[in-house]
Amino acid sequence: MSPTAKITERRPALLVLEDGRTFTGRSFGAVGRTVGEAVFSTGMTGYQETLTDPSYHRQVVVMTAPHVGNTGVNGEDDESGRIWVAGYVVRDPAIRPSSWRATGTLEDELVRQGVVGICELDTRALTRHLRERGSMKVGIFSGDEAVTPVDRLVEQVGAQPAMAGSALAGEVSTTEAYVVRPQGEPIGRVAALDLGIKGMTPQRMAERGLEVHVLPAASTFADLQRVGADAVFLSNGPGDPATADHEVAVLREVLAARIPFFGICFGNQILGRALGLGTYKLKYGHRGVNQPVMDLATRRVEVTAHNHGFAVDAPIGEDFDTDFGRARVSHVGLNDQVVEGLQCLDVPAFSVQYHPEAAAGPHDADYLFDRFVDLITTARSDKSDKSDKSDKKVDA
Repeated sequence: MSPTAKITERRPALLVLEDGRTFTGRSFGAVGRTVGEAVFSTGMTGYQETLTDPSYHRQVVVMTAPHVGNTGVNGEDDESGRIWVAGYVVRDPAIRPSSWRATGTLEDELVRQGVVGICELDTRALTRHLRERGSMKVGIFSGDEAVTPVDRLVEQVGAQPAMAGSALAGEVSTTEAYVVRPQGEPIGRVAALDLGIKGMTPQRMAERGLEVHVLPAASTFADLQRVGADAVFLSNGPGDPATADHEVAVLREVLAARIPFFGICFGNQILGRALGLGTYKLKYGHRGVNQPVMDLATRRVEVTAHNHGFAVDAPIGEDFDTDFGRARVSHVGLNDQVVEGLQCLDVPAFSVQYHPEAAAGPHDADYLFDRFVDLITTARSDKSDKSDKSDKKVDA
C-alpha cells in the first residue's frame, strides 16, 4: 500500500517576483519564507532528482507539469544527501502517491527538510511571465509571512544577491574526498572535481569499470595528481562560471599535461573559459528532460536533460584556435542554437552542457560516458607505445 500524506493545513501563501508581480496560492511543504532565483523546469518526471540536484542551490523551481507528487519519494532516486532547491512551486499536488517504490510522500519530505513551497496557483501564467521577462529573484511567503504588505515583500526579494556573479560551487561540494568503486574489471581511475556532482554521474562511470575519486571543489592540480588518475572530470554545479577562476586554472594545468578530460554542465562552461571563451547568462535557461540537441559530427538529434542558466559563447560551425590547439563546438541546442558541447582537437578533452547521466531519463546521451572511456584507453595506449619506443632506444 502506498504511503498517505499527513493531514496538512493549507495556509494562505503568496509568490512575489522582483518586478512586483504576485501570485496567490496555498502553502505546500514547510510554512514560512524563502527567496531565490525563479526558474522553471519542463520535466514531467524526475522531480525527486530535480529537488536533490545541487545545481538548483538558491533557486526556486516552478514545475510546468500541472500534477506533481504522483510517485511520492523513495530512498533510491536522490542525487545527493538533501533537497537543494530554495523553494518549490506546483499547481496541483498529488493527494497520495501511486507507486510501489514510494516510501513517503513528497509534501512530507518537503516539510521534513524545511523546504517552503506554494501550490494552487497558475503555474502556466507564471512560466509565461518568466519566459517573457527572464529568470528573476522571487520569494515565497506563507502563513504569517504572507500578510506582510506586498511592497515590503518586494523589497525583501530584491535585496537578495543575484545569481550572476555568485560563486556557489564551494557551498555544495563535498568537504571530504570519497571513492566510488568500479563494477567488474577496473579499467581506469578518474579524479572528479565535485562542483555540485549528482550521485548518478560517478555511478555511470563505475558501471564502465572506472574507479572515481570525488574531490572537493577547492582541490588543486597537485591533489588530482596525488590520486594517480588516468583522467579528470568536472561536474555540474550552481553559480556563475565567470567566478570559477580556481577551477579554470586547475583545468588549464590538466589540458597542458594532456590528461584526458570530460566535463558536464558547469564543467562545460569551465572548459570554455579554459580555452579562452566567454560565458553569459541565458534569459531563462534550460531546465527539464525534453531538450533537443544536435551532435554536429553525426547530425544525430538527442532528447536530453538540462539544468543550466549560463552558456558558453563560442563560434558554431567553424574550428577556432586556443592555447591548447584547435577546438570546436560539438553540440547545439535546437530550440535556440545555444552551445551545448565543446571538443578539443589537439588535446584529449570534451564536454557537454547537458546531463548524460539523466537518472530519470532520457538516455540518448549515455554514449558520452563510453566516449570518455575510449579517450582514457586511447591515451593509455599512446603512453604505452611511447614508453616501448623509449625503451627500445635505450636498449639500442
